[in-house]
Amino acid sequence: QTSGDTQNKEGQPQPSLLPVQRSKPIVCIVVGMAGSGKTTLMQRINAHVHAENLPSYILNLDPGASELPYGANIDIRDTVNYKEVMKQYGLGPNGGVLTSLNLFATRFDQVLSLVETRAPTLEHVFVDTPGQIEVFTWSASGTIITEALAMSFPTVLLYVVDTPTSTNPATFMSNMLYSCSMLYKTKLPIIIVFNKIDIVSHEFAIEWMEDVDKLDEALNSDNNYMSSFTRSLGLVLNEFYQNLRTVGVSAMSGAGVVELFEKINEAAKEYEEGYRTDLVKRMKDKEQKAAENKRLELEKLQRDLRETGGRNVVVNPEHIRNRPMDVDGEEE
Repeated sequence: QTSGDTQNKEGQPQPSLLPVQRSKPIVCIVVGMAGSGKTTLMQRINAHVHAENLPSYILNLDPGASELPYGANIDIRDTVNYKEVMKQYGLGPNGGVLTSLNLFATRFDQVLSLVETRAPTLEHVFVDTPGQIEVFTWSASGTIITEALAMSFPTVLLYVVDTPTSTNPATFMSNMLYSCSMLYKTKLPIIIVFNKIDIVSHEFAIEWMEDVDKLDEALNSDNNYMSSFTRSLGLVLNEFYQNLRTVGVSAMSGAGVVELFEKINEAAKEYEEGYRTDLVKRMKDKEQKAAENKRLELEKLQRDLRETGGRNVVVNPEHIRNRPMDVDGEEE
């Protein structure tokens, strides 16, 4: 079933490319650099939803995970054997993860069907992604999976940041740039999750985001090209920070998890007001473009039929190159 149906000339409804939009569950795609504590955070989230009696679904999309500290309802490892893929195609670790995701994406419609079946009873769907962040965020399979979920359910991105390493301004800015690029690519609401606040508080990061002068002070100790570059990026991203949701959590102690779920609900409302509207527009534009291409192809076919009189025409490239031309450039 589809939404946004239009009517043809006979008044009969024509199906649109847009699927039916459901208000729940909220899909949370969890991404983060290797070592950011993403899997441990997933374990903490799993414990929280069980403790609070929040029916949720968990998808694991990391084929290279040796073991998971939480129970996944759908696990890519049950479908794709990561080591066999590497062996069969002669691939390295990153190539094996990417190819495994590509193979899984070809059957993601079945995964979506399972989630849709359970959707009326679920509050959240959490999607754990590979530690090699670029393999998911910038691959065709990652895009297919993200868009398939976002077209059916309210979807948000959780970008997990390793807070202790981000005390370095250059590392902090690298994380901000990556989150900005993901927001630009997916156009989905994003929440910056500063993890490991039991080791280092994330207050310094909030200060750097809210006051560029604070970041400038942290950079004063270094007077090199990278410091100057980071300072310039801080000024550029200042506007980006204004509408960015942030939360500090500790996957180990559970601090900040309740606030994280509050931010998720806020981001889901933003999805409804922003992304959904943009999605409708993009899909309608796609339908119009497809219809225009079909019309042009039909006109081209009709023109060719008029010129050939319906006869079969065999084109010999050698013959075309050797045919004499008259003074006006026309074939004789």
